[in-house]
Amino acid sequence: MDFLLNINIQFYIIAYLVGGIPFGLILAKQFAKVNVTESGSGSIGATNVLRVLKEENPRLAKKIAIATLACDVLKGVLVLSVAKLIGLNAEALWAIAILSVVGHCYSPYLKFEGGKGVATGMGVFFFMLPIETIIALVVWAIAAKVVKVSSVSSLLALATLLFSSFVVHPQIPYIQTHAPILIISFIIFYKHIPNIIRIFSGAERRVV
Repeated sequence: MDFLLNINIQFYIIAYLVGGIPFGLILAKQFAKVNVTESGSGSIGATNVLRVLKEENPRLAKKIAIATLACDVLKGVLVLSVAKLIGLNAEALWAIAILSVVGHCYSPYLKFEGGKGVATGMGVFFFMLPIETIIALVVWAIAAKVVKVSSVSSLLALATLLFSSFVVHPQIPYIQTHAPILIISFIIFYKHIPNIIRIFSGAERRVV
């Protein structure tokens, strides 16, 4: 068990455990008395929180959805910020970023179920690749306004970030590989497969 004394290992565990905190479920239960994992898509993310709670209290739904989004973004960023502050190297920071997203998507508190990873992914990407993330957010905002389908907007933004990462940083600083970005992108894409199936079948719901 000596490996647990390694500071990198400690942060990897923390990243996974913090990333797994289901803020959407917690906030919806606390303030609306609703279990979002039993309604809508069953996801703990902000979109499902908004969709489920809006049926009963639209104003409260927006507030809880915004709070969920903020918490899901910040939980990866906070661990990364502390890790960088104490001097962990780029390889460790990227591993923390990956594990934060894995924790959100496969939460240890929800029998390894979870969200789609978009908000947490956005947070860690913004910390590690701010230029690419800003470009992706612009695409997301335009797509959200025009298409009004959360999964489509998210996947377009993800594709934009992935593509722009190769343009802006042909070699990722310090690690010289896009592997962490590809891993996080694959996780988010994989979690969206049910949404992609619904998109092609015309059954994916719009956010209105």
